[in-house]
Amino acid sequence: MKAIVYTKYGPPNVLQLKEIEKPTPKDDGVLIRIYAATVTSGDVRLRSFMVPPLFWLPARIMFGLRKPRRKILGHEFAGVIESVGKDVKLFKKGDKVFGSTGFGAGTYAAYISLPETKALALKPTNMTSGEAAAVPVGATTALFFLRDKGEIHSGQKVLIYGASGSVGTFAVQLAKQFGAEVTAVCSTTNLELVRSLGADKAIDYTREDFTQSGETYDLIFDAVGKSSSSRSKRALKRNGSFVSVAHGIAPDRSQDLIFLKELIEAGKIRSVIDKRYSLEQVPKAHAYVDKGHKKGKVVITVQAEV
Repeated sequence: MKAIVYTKYGPPNVLQLKEIEKPTPKDDGVLIRIYAATVTSGDVRLRSFMVPPLFWLPARIMFGLRKPRRKILGHEFAGVIESVGKDVKLFKKGDKVFGSTGFGAGTYAAYISLPETKALALKPTNMTSGEAAAVPVGATTALFFLRDKGEIHSGQKVLIYGASGSVGTFAVQLAKQFGAEVTAVCSTTNLELVRSLGADKAIDYTREDFTQSGETYDLIFDAVGKSSSSRSKRALKRNGSFVSVAHGIAPDRSQDLIFLKELIEAGKIRSVIDKRYSLEQVPKAHAYVDKGHKKGKVVITVQAEV
């Protein structure tokens, strides 16, 4: 099968198209024919190994000291189950699914084998595979930090910093679904995008510092890890909360995907796709994401749907 493989850390050109052996599912696993994947910030960091100095050694030990331990990147996907192991109970052959691999990666390939207990769910019926592949990481991260960490509730004033990115675009929509009044912070070119996602107010960070406006919020969510608690403190109400993607990793849970699927099928949230590339163009897709200006998700079309 075709896959994008990397055997050393570095720039996008370390990613090479190769023919490798097709996996076989274990007794508790499913074999998924992948139709679409994405380029996440995690994929880019693992490829280049641009991590904070404090985490450099632990990350190298986990992911490969001298070279990558896992040779295929990609954390999100949508596809169809081609076969199942004898002990699988939750899925069957022919099910259209979407999900994420957690730390496992491996979606830049024609097939992947995963345990049925991974973050995996039936694909929303009103989404294409590309649209569905763009959901798992960004949306579950937004859900985790808003609902579980931020304890968001109806009537709150919520500010989303980095509202036009993968996590931010879902955070704006989810915050509205939880009944919040949402202020979105992004660049000039993305103001209309965040408004179209439901933001009540939009702040252009190149022209205005939200911490200097005099407005205060019940919850500030930094969806890109570029703000700080100390900087944001002056814009928080008394007993307000600040949460950031820099302060943890969302767990991979199938129940979160099912929750999101129901919102998607009800027309409450959608994915935002910036650009699409073929599997062969993954190095080009990584080069684009490296620039740091993507809106929503960059999707990889791995193969045609059958």
